[in-house]
Amino acid sequence: QVQLVESGGGLVQAGASLRLSCVASDRTFNAYTMGWFRQAPGKEREFVAAISWRGAWTTYPDSVKGRFTISRDNAKNTVYLQMNSLKPEDTADYYCAAQTSLEYTLLQDPRGYGYWGQGTQVTVSS
Repeated sequence: QVQLVESGGGLVQAGASLRLSCVASDRTFNAYTMGWFRQAPGKEREFVAAISWRGAWTTYPDSVKGRFTISRDNAKNTVYLQMNSLKPEDTADYYCAAQTSLEYTLLQDPRGYGYWGQGTQVTVSS
């Protein structure tokens, strides 16, 4: 079982940048497509980004495309989320997750991910 630990959240002003990190407990991490999700108070968990196991492809929803970048370093068992031009609506708890479903249709769905970190809070003030 993969354990994931996120870090890097914080309180920033609109327009600032943050880089989130997610470290996995072992090298089986390298076999998984990894995703980032976020959840704001009172809202459903929302897909933010995903990256294939070798980093060959990435995907983002329109809400963050061009501002957020997901990357990974398999030698360090780590996936990153670089967030630029942050907006108040980006405020949420951010979670990294490992995709355990083989269903491609679940790539952007939390139900496709079986391992989750505890989350890191991001607050963007206006």
